Amino acid sequence: MFQIGDYVICSNKGVCEVENITVLNISGADKEKEYYILKPLYSAGSTVYVPVDSQKDHTMRKVLERTEAERLIGTIPEIPLLVITNDKMTEQMYKDCMKSNDCQELVKLIKTIHQRKQKRIQAGRKITAVDAKYFHLAEENLYGELAVALDLSREEVSGYITAAINGTKAL
Repeated sequence: MFQIGDYVICSNKGVCEVENITVLNISGADKEKEYYILKPLYSAGSTVYVPVDSQKDHTMRKVLERTEAERLIGTIPEIPLLVITNDKMTEQMYKDCMKSNDCQELVKLIKTIHQRKQKRIQAGRKITAVDAKYFHLAEENLYGELAVALDLSREEVSGYITAAINGTKAL
C-alpha cells in the first residue's frame, strides 16, 4: 500500500504524488471503497482516482530509487532494441511497451525509435507520425520518473539518456 506523499507511476499518467487516501464523496462512487487521490507532477490541474484495492496492481508502482535509476542509465547501452519483424505490428509493440509500466521497456522503445529516426533521416525521410507519438510518450514517462528519482529536471535527464544511447557519457 502506498502512503500520502509517495511518488508513484500510474499507468499512462506518469509520475504522480499520492495526495490523499480516502473514500470519494462523488455521485456514482462506492462510499465504502478507499481511493488513492493522485496528482500528476507534469499535468497541472489533473487528478487521478485509483481504488486502493484495484486488481490492476501493475498500473501503479513506486518511482525508482536513486540507485535503481543510476543503474538503469548505466545499462542503457546493453539494453536491446525492440525486434520489429512486421511493420504492421509496430504500433502494437509500442503500445505494449507503454502498458508494461517498465523503465527498461521504455528505454527499448526510445532506443528503437531513435535508431529508426536516424535511418530515416539518412535516407532523406521524416520520422513517422507513429514513431514521433510513441517516442514523445516514452520520453515523458521515463524522463519524468528519472527526474524525480535523481532530483534533476527532465531536460537534464534527457541529456543523460541521449548521451547513454549514443555511448558518449554516463551519469
